[in-house]
Amino acid sequence: MGQNQKGNGLAIAVMFMLFFMIAFVTNFAGSMAIIAKSQFEASNAMAQLGTLANFLAYAFMGVPAGIILKRKGYKFTSLAAVVVGIVGVGVQLLSGYVASFEVYVLGAFIAGFSMTMLNIVVNPMLNTLGGGGNKGNQLVQLGGSCNSIGGTLAPILLGYLIGGQVTENTSVSDAAPAMLIAMGIFAVAFIVIALSAIPEPHMETAEEKAARKAGNVKKDPHGPMSFRHFVLGAIAIFFYVGVEVGIPNTANLYMSGLEGVGPAIAGTLVGFYFACMMIGRLIGGAIGGKVSSKAMLSFACILNIIFVLCLMYIPETVRMSVPGVDAQVPVSMVFMFLCGLCTSVMFGSIFNLAAEGLGKYTPMASGIFMALICGGGIIPFVQNFVADLTNYMTSYWVIIASLAYMLAYGLFFSKNVNKDIPTE
Repeated sequence: MGQNQKGNGLAIAVMFMLFFMIAFVTNFAGSMAIIAKSQFEASNAMAQLGTLANFLAYAFMGVPAGIILKRKGYKFTSLAAVVVGIVGVGVQLLSGYVASFEVYVLGAFIAGFSMTMLNIVVNPMLNTLGGGGNKGNQLVQLGGSCNSIGGTLAPILLGYLIGGQVTENTSVSDAAPAMLIAMGIFAVAFIVIALSAIPEPHMETAEEKAARKAGNVKKDPHGPMSFRHFVLGAIAIFFYVGVEVGIPNTANLYMSGLEGVGPAIAGTLVGFYFACMMIGRLIGGAIGGKVSSKAMLSFACILNIIFVLCLMYIPETVRMSVPGVDAQVPVSMVFMFLCGLCTSVMFGSIFNLAAEGLGKYTPMASGIFMALICGGGIIPFVQNFVADLTNYMTSYWVIIASLAYMLAYGLFFSKNVNKDIPTE
């Protein structure tokens, strides 16, 4: 019994580490847009191709990753994801030395496959290791905190590595230390996972495998796409991830070019955004048992729209001091990182509303959700395309429109109107 608990403790620590890496690598890809814009002379939209490639991988890998998990189990999927992550980060590192934008985007795409597989693993694995119920949920929330820490550190570290200003000599190779750290953590994770005894409660049984190979699996006339509230909720997830990524990514590009700010301070402020997300998750977890997902999502969307409007319309010349930052920063950017308080609770709220009443279709729904995380790359790309045509602040209307859809979903379209479909 003691050995089993010790093994579980080690596996839990690894899952926390992987939760950290998901956000660290993902947000590092977003922050790299500053360097890509400099080294490869990219436009705002083209500088987002790394983020687009990273998240587009979810569209390709979301459902296949779920199939791999079902057929090969948590341990195999985790090990494969870590190896793919090392390759992806390594290719991005190589791009700085060969001075190839295409290689940089390819590395981000490969890293995205890793992030997809890790996302498929960590949430259900932590819930399983916790024994389900409140303990399982508690481990998932703690894992989410590790995720927020990784998201907070990535832009701060990159800003520090670049220094005060981006110059014509700024290169992807400047970020080499952080990439080597990421590859090192992945390598340690591989060793620990390989040596750990990880439970496999969800892997297909020998009977299920035989039935699948023999083609004796009965076809179900229904699926998660049969539920209107799920379909509209999946679209809301697409917009949500775009909002979560687009707000700080575009602000990072904007602030890096501001006089008296620069990449280092911009990275710190973007780090504050993810720190606010961590705070928001802790608050959401504390009140989640008393406030409905519908109310939480609606309130967060309304408050976020107000914050984004303040971000857009408070003049850049209006500045203030922020603790931990040795410069006067635009007040508008304070509202940028406060947006993290709102985005922190949106994913869970949308997921709960969209998965309500799906029963046996929930696992398949999770794979579809994972595929639609690609919005985290597409929406920022569209936003920065608008920024190229107009300006950074005008581009935030893309964020407002996305938030408006999520608000409408929470208020009017999240009810399950397909209760006649059997889900047992």
